[in-house]
Amino acid sequence: MQRRPAARIPTAAKVAFLRDPRHYRDGTRAVRVIETHFAWVFLTRRHAWKLKKPLRQWPLDYRSLASRQHGCEAELQLNRRLAPRVYQAVVALTVRADGRLELDGTGRAVDWLVRMRRLPAARMLDQRLLRGRTRTADLERIARLLADFHAGADHTPLAGKAYLQRLRQRTADNRRALRARGLRFDPALVDAIAAAQLAFIATAGDRLRSRAARLVDGHGDLRPEHVYPGPPACVIDCLEFSAGLRVLDPAEELAFLAAECERMGAPAVGWRLLQLYCAASGDAVPTALLHFYMSQRAMTRARISAWRLRDPRLADPVAWRDRTSSYLAQARRHADEALALASGSHGRSVRGRPAQQQRGQGSMLAHAPQRRAEQGRD
Repeated sequence: MQRRPAARIPTAAKVAFLRDPRHYRDGTRAVRVIETHFAWVFLTRRHAWKLKKPLRQWPLDYRSLASRQHGCEAELQLNRRLAPRVYQAVVALTVRADGRLELDGTGRAVDWLVRMRRLPAARMLDQRLLRGRTRTADLERIARLLADFHAGADHTPLAGKAYLQRLRQRTADNRRALRARGLRFDPALVDAIAAAQLAFIATAGDRLRSRAARLVDGHGDLRPEHVYPGPPACVIDCLEFSAGLRVLDPAEELAFLAAECERMGAPAVGWRLLQLYCAASGDAVPTALLHFYMSQRAMTRARISAWRLRDPRLADPVAWRDRTSSYLAQARRHADEALALASGSHGRSVRGRPAQQQRGQGSMLAHAPQRRAEQGRD
């Protein structure tokens, strides 16, 4: 049934309503609220309810009610690809004739929420990494889930020349954003990272062109806090608002996850995930290419982190500045490694073979940190 036009209800009133446990039907006694840059998430006893912020920031524009409804519907549909049992419904926040708000009532819709089954936070991959309690079985489930997902995802190949231009443009955009006046990051460092990335693109152009045919509509934001090892494994919170940012080389998606594991102090887990994924997918990925993708993703994360420094409401600017600097250092390390490998052992690749077969051959494990992931402690 078509709902009538939305009433004008302040966002603060909606958030206050959703903070109150009396307004939920799952017997919750308390509501935990998590605020992100683009949304609020309200955690009740059984569910997580996501309310999008009415803002515009490239590449999204959620200022209108219709755009937020569309965003919720897209989030539900896209995330069911990797988490079908988690993403349950799009629910209207409605207002009665007397002005009182309701969840999924019969009045006019004033906003929309995504309702999800609440996952145990302590069992997400990021928390397992922090405790050093990842197991091989966890990583194998994640690798198989992602390999199957990418195999069945919509393929959106590009011409090789267009793919190279896209990578160059991303490098240029990140460089420009991170050299913006007022951010006060070392411009020489930013320039050096961009130069190394562009040099890799020039050196490894043939290899990159061959990856252009593999692009898929993926997850787009594959970070440890979005990965539930299971069983059954699932991945939540894809980039629903931009198909352009979701279309990528599956190897880039996994390289991003590995880089985020590295930032959390578990580089060996990230590299092990890459090896298991390459074995599960049958995709022999050049080690140099993985380092390049890690560098580009770290640079993009630095750019996103730097955006927060422009927010006057930012509670802890020092922490965000430190985070941005950490991403820049990571981007520099991987850019240098990618370029060094491309200049020497450009054609060697990851095939998921046992470590003893890969040592000294320019493989992923030959260049991975030697610290092993802890196993069997959970």
